[in-house]
Amino acid sequence: MERDLTSIAERVTRWAIGGIATAALGMAAAQIAFAQEVITMASTTSTEQSGLFKYLLPEVKKATNVEVRVVAVGTGQALDMARRGDADIVFVHDQSAEEKFVAEGFGVKRFPVMYNDFVIVGPKSDPVNAKGSDVVAALRKISEAQAPFASRADKSGTHAAELRYWKAAGVDPKGAWYRETGSGMGPTLNTAAGMNAYALADRGTWLSFKNRGDLAILVEGDARLFNQYGVMIVNPAKHSHVKKDAAQKVLDYLVSPAGQAAIASYRIEGEPLFFANYKPGS
Repeated sequence: MERDLTSIAERVTRWAIGGIATAALGMAAAQIAFAQEVITMASTTSTEQSGLFKYLLPEVKKATNVEVRVVAVGTGQALDMARRGDADIVFVHDQSAEEKFVAEGFGVKRFPVMYNDFVIVGPKSDPVNAKGSDVVAALRKISEAQAPFASRADKSGTHAAELRYWKAAGVDPKGAWYRETGSGMGPTLNTAAGMNAYALADRGTWLSFKNRGDLAILVEGDARLFNQYGVMIVNPAKHSHVKKDAAQKVLDYLVSPAGQAAIASYRIEGEPLFFANYKPGS
């Protein structure tokens, strides 16, 4: 009788353990099913160094259950990453390069989502009298005086814009006065501050930049300084491993009223860094 009771107790224990194990496996499976998805975003140093992503991506994750891991490089490098299939989504700011990327079949569609502007910063004393609202006239004065100028020279969207402005000014910038850093916006501004040099910067990074030294904004307000950002999902027809569904969730949030409001609400000392401007159908 004792042996029978022991046997029954052992069987009950095994059933209990088995039931607990099954329940635990079920819970684990449920957690895995609900686990956040992770995608890679190729983006720019200006969006990252401005602090936008630190503010925005937790909101994206909360709304979509997708974690976005950002690789921040110049726009040209970001698009090249996506061409290789090393990103699921791209968030950059060089419209002609973005349109080419889509035309080549690497991006599904381009969505304009926000903008800010470029500015020329330089020494507060402004030795070449560049201050004003004409970017082309300012660059001519800088080149004529061969005043120190720090350029990103990294194939970024900011660098592409800078080259357009030099071309419009009829200047091929070369010489000891023209310092090519080959780096992101923050390091280039550090170089400009160290040299007391002029530089082209996006306003978002400038507003979040602390090591300004003797630099100040000197040129702003020129319509040519408009700086549009676009978002594109990498085409899964080119790279089948692209996480299109998760990337679509992120894109849908960015262009939604909630996402646009989140972008618009990011400020430093009360000043907005970016202006949301997605329009349905655009």
